[in-house]
Amino acid sequence: MSAASAIATGSRTSIFLVGMMGSGKTTVGKRLAKRLGLEFIDADKEIEARCGVPVATIFEVEGEEGFRRREAALIDELTRRPAIVLATGGGAVLGEPSRRHLRERGVVVYLCATAPDLWNRLRADKVRPLLRAANPRELVFDLVAFRDPLYRECADLVILTGRQPAARVVAQIVAALPPGLHAAG
Repeated sequence: MSAASAIATGSRTSIFLVGMMGSGKTTVGKRLAKRLGLEFIDADKEIEARCGVPVATIFEVEGEEGFRRREAALIDELTRRPAIVLATGGGAVLGEPSRRHLRERGVVVYLCATAPDLWNRLRADKVRPLLRAANPRELVFDLVAFRDPLYRECADLVILTGRQPAARVVAQIVAALPPGLHAAG
């Protein structure tokens, strides 16, 4: 079933934003949810709220593998909710079950940015655990190369974020959605 027909029949009424850290998922997601009259959920913030500690602490205590287990369980739960805009974590697509849940339960929008654009946005970031690498620039470029096919595998829409303002990205998403999903906007 295509994204358009799924929305038209009401079987997929949520929007899931995927993409690299720094691609704008939270910023765009908040604005998109407001424009469409939907609830906004940031998966990383939800994990932090449930655990009572920052994502970085979860990485320190449980490692990336432990964090990814928590993230996969949360994606399974949240993708079952109707009428939300969900900003996923950058690595939410790493597990095949999470990609399947995203594809089958909502309209997936890949916010795509180039590695140089992402590096410009992230180079001063001292909070994200993955950027605590010996060569964070190289890591960003490697992650983009590895994850891009995974994002595309589950995406209904690919929106280039580049250096354009969030308002323009939101407008592009809304314009690409079938009318039934942006009646509130």
